Amino acid sequence: MSHWFHRNVLKATTQVNFDMAMISSEPSAIKLCSDLKACRRRLLELLPDPGHTVEAIESVFSMYLALLHGLLFVPGENTPSKLRHNTLFKWTHSLLGNTPQLQNDAMFEAANMSCNVAFWFMKHAAMMAAKDDITMEEAKEVHTSLRKAAGIFKLVESEFGPKLTERQLEGGDLDPRVMSAYLTQCTAEAQEVTMARAMELKHNPSLISALANETYKLFSDAARVLEPLGDVTAQWIKYLRLKAAVYQAYAYCFCGENLLSQDKCGEAIRALQESKTCYNSAVELCKEYAKTKGPASKIHPEKHSFFKRLAPKVQITLEKCERENGFIYHQRTPADPPELELKATYGLVSPNEVPMPSPSPLWTPVTYAAFDTPKTNSKDPANSKAAAKVEGDLPPVAEVKVHHTVQEPKTSSGCELQ
Repeated sequence: MSHWFHRNVLKATTQVNFDMAMISSEPSAIKLCSDLKACRRRLLELLPDPGHTVEAIESVFSMYLALLHGLLFVPGENTPSKLRHNTLFKWTHSLLGNTPQLQNDAMFEAANMSCNVAFWFMKHAAMMAAKDDITMEEAKEVHTSLRKAAGIFKLVESEFGPKLTERQLEGGDLDPRVMSAYLTQCTAEAQEVTMARAMELKHNPSLISALANETYKLFSDAARVLEPLGDVTAQWIKYLRLKAAVYQAYAYCFCGENLLSQDKCGEAIRALQESKTCYNSAVELCKEYAKTKGPASKIHPEKHSFFKRLAPKVQITLEKCERENGFIYHQRTPADPPELELKATYGLVSPNEVPMPSPSPLWTPVTYAAFDTPKTNSKDPANSKAAAKVEGDLPPVAEVKVHHTVQEPKTSSGCELQ
């Protein structure tokens, strides 16, 4: 498992008072507004620090969505709430700088807050993976956190995104292409953990090759979906392509090992030659990534053991194949590299299902009736770019920095698993 994870910044927002006009002084309605404000504030306090426990984040996040439920839907029904467009929300986007997007839409709030929670899970996984020593239990938490992040992105993609009434910003977090890339990246990174474990347990090279190939394809897919967005995603795309090249190199390397074990020495040599080509591409992508500007803090994959140990592994295996071919097999080296396994038989990752919580018990018919109908609508001029400029930029979220180990791992693969 490599700990060199590229992480885009958390989204910034402003305080929301939830001072929705009430036609009566119904205590449950007053309490609901108060709880919404307090729960939202608490969640935003927790998110900048990836060191908090998963349980703390999940508890507050679930509570917030349960409290927000009545602003999204009529309690007990699946129809839009009369309160959906009654509150103005402001959110920045992880790739678009500090200018917020404004919308009178609780669905916009649910989607953006969910994205921020998914980012927390990604950052929590990176923090856990970057420790000097990582236990098997901690490795499982990295794996689970990435699957949960993918599950939250899936929730936004399937439940919140399609119900938004306003067109989303190109390159914003709710742009379907950006959402798809985040979801696919989290899945790929969770699969890295599976592959690392397979390497440490010295599973069959054909299985490891297939897992590496599947991981390569996921990173490639995530990069491809972002390409139409241009410069705004340049840094992120470089990271995804870099990861793809590394895993393609590993796929061909273990493919070569497997072919050698089957006495197909000529094909093994060709696989390892291809692995070397992919590795060289990764080296060039490291240089390009270092020079590409973007919102994420720079990482240095070329300094990481998982990356550094690939070249010697490929070279040693290639020299062994060439030596044995010269002495024993005398097989021709094919012009084309061998076909990689199309489907791993074990270890493929899918997102954890993250369901929408049930509404808070506070959302009774009496409470819902106590709120007045909205005085604004989703087409409010406050949503415009001009309004956002008048409002001014929001300060970036002060995120807690993650320590990255400089120690060499004790494991043979360079993976941080024990």
